[in-house]
Amino acid sequence: MSLDNINLTGHFLIAMPNLADPYFAKSVTFICSHSEEGAMGIVINRPTDMTYETLFDKVNIKLEDTSIAQNPVLFGGPVQPERGFVLHEPFGDWDSSIIINDKTALTTSKDILEAVAMGAGPKKLLFSLGYAGWTPNQLEQEIVQNSWLSVQAKDEATLNKILFETPHAEQLNATMSLLGFDPAMLSDVAGHA
Repeated sequence: MSLDNINLTGHFLIAMPNLADPYFAKSVTFICSHSEEGAMGIVINRPTDMTYETLFDKVNIKLEDTSIAQNPVLFGGPVQPERGFVLHEPFGDWDSSIIINDKTALTTSKDILEAVAMGAGPKKLLFSLGYAGWTPNQLEQEIVQNSWLSVQAKDEATLNKILFETPHAEQLNATMSLLGFDPAMLSDVAGHA
């Protein structure tokens, strides 16, 4: 099986039951970039004990918008776990952003934090520490080895709902439902003809 020239940017990766790596077991990762140079994504269903309020305190920004103070910061993946990433609706002009698709962007600059703290940033967002990264062809090989399922939301409303509105504990099942079958039907053994 070959996955040459596949681009999973904007897709969800769902960890298969046989993926025992504690960073990724039962995880859902949103792929922000995928090219011949590798892939990067944010794990979206791993909330940490850290809240937005604590994060803003650590970076010396006063959080004036207290409505988001208790939202959890996510464990975005094991690469650069000290670095912050903001997955958000493409709203505003930030110093360091990539546009993933019409409904999603990823920003790493402090200016977005300052805007969010004042209530002037994007309303639909996720903060994460760290990201998931793959070297060239590594992700494709892991898919062939039955470590991941990939699925794209059928429309932008579904994408927004899963990313920004679905409780983290329900994101795995919500993403699995895009495939049209019950997660309990998954096997940790791949079949090959």
